[in-house]
Amino acid sequence: MTITVACDVFGEENNGTVVVTMNLIRYLRKQGHDVRILCADQNQKGKENFFVVPNKNLGKPLNEYVKRTGVTLAKPDKEIVRQALEGCDHVHIMMPLWLGIATAKLAHEMGLPITAGFHMQAENFTAYVNLNKLHSVNDLIYRFIYKHVYQYVDGIHYPTEFIRNIFESRIKKRTNGYVISNGVHSYAKKYDVEKPDGLKDKFVILSTGRYSSEKSQDTLIKAIALSAHKENIQLILAGEGTKKKRFMRLSEKLPIPPIFKFFNRKEIIDVVNYCDLYVHPAVAELEGIACLESIACGKMTIVSDSKNSATKNFAIDEKCIFKNKDAKDLARVIDYWIEHPEERAEYEKKYLSSSVVYNQEECMRKMEQMIFEVVEKKRNG
Repeated sequence: MTITVACDVFGEENNGTVVVTMNLIRYLRKQGHDVRILCADQNQKGKENFFVVPNKNLGKPLNEYVKRTGVTLAKPDKEIVRQALEGCDHVHIMMPLWLGIATAKLAHEMGLPITAGFHMQAENFTAYVNLNKLHSVNDLIYRFIYKHVYQYVDGIHYPTEFIRNIFESRIKKRTNGYVISNGVHSYAKKYDVEKPDGLKDKFVILSTGRYSSEKSQDTLIKAIALSAHKENIQLILAGEGTKKKRFMRLSEKLPIPPIFKFFNRKEIIDVVNYCDLYVHPAVAELEGIACLESIACGKMTIVSDSKNSATKNFAIDEKCIFKNKDAKDLARVIDYWIEHPEERAEYEKKYLSSSVVYNQEECMRKMEQMIFEVVEKKRNG
């Protein structure tokens, strides 16, 4: 088949959205499909099977931030979108942003089979303007993206049942959804790796994610400041984002300065394997691949009980969960696991054998099967 993938966010594989996109594209091409990429990555202009629209202008501060992250955001050009869709057998939309909206409407007008991924929570937007606690605003966003994208779609890819339930409860409709994990790559596995010099005598705590309000790294920083073992804790915050300076200022009172660094996908697995504890404090997370990678490596993993985060469903039991945004409670949980190394080793074995980790190859096979089913249903009316 000829499949067009519309990518509002595209560029370097340094964020979850682009990683998920490229995993799908590579798999479909490996299966023999002709995959067209509709995006705004100007570096790809003129290359075969790339249809490049202009970049979205968000204003100087946001434009500079987007540029630093190594990705691009798309501004739809209807003629280029049409060129990408003409003669294709199927359309898959990655995000319900500007390019996704334009692609969904035009593909629907052209009578093409359409699937769309659900890789965005309303809280990802509202957290930037401190409105994420207003349910009415979040509901408005969910209704907006349903009206402008998902109502036109023949199949919705939900990475978790958790996010499907949230979306359907907010729009008050049952959707034609497929729950398929984005999966964990085979390189995410347990292996022996020594701590770097300077960390060998430290208790290393890792957290991975974009520096942002909804990822809640501030809660973890505050928790370490409250820990009885703070003099020996080395925190590694793997990522990048707009809240970096704020988090660095918040960390100034810690006895050991945290390490703020972006690691590539394979480097971070080394860090996961040599750290002593992984903490995922996010208040909004529709799947949490970084958390699943930690579990795949058999690492002791602590998560928030946030009702807007899927990761609480990955915890072995209540001993691995802390109260959302409660630094004091997180400090309690961290101290417990520092002080119980033998029990921690047992829980690591439980995580390693946990059934919540999904093989990426199998997940991509299910994505392909979803596309086949949608195309067949469309042909049969």
